[in-house]
Amino acid sequence: MDKGALMTPDSDQGGPDGGSFSSLRLYGRALSQTPRRLARRACAATAPEEEMSRVRARSGAPMARALRWPDLVGLGLGGMVGAGVFVTTGRATRLHAGPGVGVSYAIAGLCALLSAFCYTEFAVDMPVAGGAFSYLRVTFGEFAAFLTGANLIMEYVFSNAAVARSFTAYMGTAVGVDAPSKWRIAVPGLPNGFNQVDLVAVGVILLISVCICYSTKESSKVNMVLTAVHVAFILFIIVMGFWRGDARNLTHPADPTHPGGFFPNGVGGVFSGAAMVYLSYIGYDAVSTMAEEVERPARDIPIGVSGSVIIVTVLYCLMAASMSMLLPYDAIDTEAPFSGAFRGSDGWGWVSNVIGAGASLGILTSLMVAMLGQARYLCVIGRSGVMPAWLAKVHPKTATPVNASAFLGLLTAALALFTELDILLNLVCIGTLFVFYMVSNAVVYRRYVVGATGSSTESGDRQPSAWPTLAFLLAFSLIALSFTLVWKLAPEGGRTRVGLLSACGAAAVATVGAFQALVPQAHTPELWGVPGMPWVPAASVFLNVFLLGSLDRPSYVRFGFFSAAAVLVYVLYSVHASYDAEESATLDGAKVQDEACRV
Repeated sequence: MDKGALMTPDSDQGGPDGGSFSSLRLYGRALSQTPRRLARRACAATAPEEEMSRVRARSGAPMARALRWPDLVGLGLGGMVGAGVFVTTGRATRLHAGPGVGVSYAIAGLCALLSAFCYTEFAVDMPVAGGAFSYLRVTFGEFAAFLTGANLIMEYVFSNAAVARSFTAYMGTAVGVDAPSKWRIAVPGLPNGFNQVDLVAVGVILLISVCICYSTKESSKVNMVLTAVHVAFILFIIVMGFWRGDARNLTHPADPTHPGGFFPNGVGGVFSGAAMVYLSYIGYDAVSTMAEEVERPARDIPIGVSGSVIIVTVLYCLMAASMSMLLPYDAIDTEAPFSGAFRGSDGWGWVSNVIGAGASLGILTSLMVAMLGQARYLCVIGRSGVMPAWLAKVHPKTATPVNASAFLGLLTAALALFTELDILLNLVCIGTLFVFYMVSNAVVYRRYVVGATGSSTESGDRQPSAWPTLAFLLAFSLIALSFTLVWKLAPEGGRTRVGLLSACGAAAVATVGAFQALVPQAHTPELWGVPGMPWVPAASVFLNVFLLGSLDRPSYVRFGFFSAAAVLVYVLYSVHASYDAEESATLDGAKVQDEACRV
């Protein structure tokens, strides 16, 4: 077919020949066409085969498939243990859950495992580096994927900046300098929360950025060694906590005026703590972004993702329990809770130094894994055309996304230089829960609708209507939201509250049961699928909505501002860049098969 026949009438108005951004005149013309371009691109979904061929080819050199399931388990452990647990446990215990923080970790771990199943189905079926961004792009279309991708990048950059600043506190503890302020430079005139310059955190981030640009496989080997040593430190912390701890601390606060008991702030405080400690599980979705570099995705990814979440959950619960036995919940140091638990103890101050060293090591591994993941997210976002294409480039010698790694490393370092932990953590929690919520919905939609195009099912029948599935997802989310609002707002102890909660729970079960009975699955995964469909992803949706409801109002205000900024970027830039990329793809439709991938 003649290429000229494939060109749309707009090709001379900002298409591949000139581009929407090649001049102010063409950009102005592109803006005038925004409504039509939004209608064309916002809900445009790509096929999985296209994501794994033509879209991936935009990176140039391929990523090397050199990882196996032990690498993925090691990356999952390294990414999760040592990051959030050393940053959020003190705050979750002191402010919300009290000694019951271990239950908070168990709830967050269950929620993470359910979401991990959803990630695994996508990663096995479509082993590309884009993680949730790619999964939503082939399911709900470009705009939903972009909004999720923006939250993913925000989540990683903010959490990495928070963890890097925590590294300063623990390194100081390891060498006997307990106050983090002694390692930071105060800058008069800047607002509180932004006036402590942390050069150590910046140096750590830049050093890791250089390492991950060099080689993924070598980074995995370094991570395996560091993680093995760090797990030994974790086991040491657990043993020392149970040995030196006092069960009385599980129910008695240091200050008698503070509420006592195992759940001093009630069950609500436990769920609020679960929402806060959810940051500790960010690492497992970073493992899913390594799918493009895994030798045998169908075997390695389920073991690597789910196995690492289960192991980490057990470790977290034991760590939280041991810390709660060492000190009353209202005496725990929110900056460095584990090492602080031994500080000042007669003859045991050296344990604080050992814990500080172990935590510093764990934070390094978690930063390495998270920065590996965030670079791959941004690389695939660049491939899709909604961000500059140079971010998608893979270096032919290192087989790593060097541009994305360097860009995000500098951005993370800039945030870590000034911003305090409290400002970073709340926004990270809500972003994480939102992304996991979206992926859980997407796996249901894909199973029952087989994507958003007019494709046919394996039996040759035309794919079913999307409306029954969309109606179910909306109704179920509203039921989960109703349950959350009743839990949060209704007075405790009343029969009305119990009745409303029971009604919402019964409605949720009935809705899932009716959907399962009335709507047949249109697609069955060939290699690996979420068990108990649609109950498992529905439970993940419910838990994510519930945990979202446990966050405070300022978190939603910040999230709203960030999402609005992301929408503005999409309307002013991304939809036009994507439109240009689509036009170019229409003119040259080269496809590249990944021959290195084995089942």
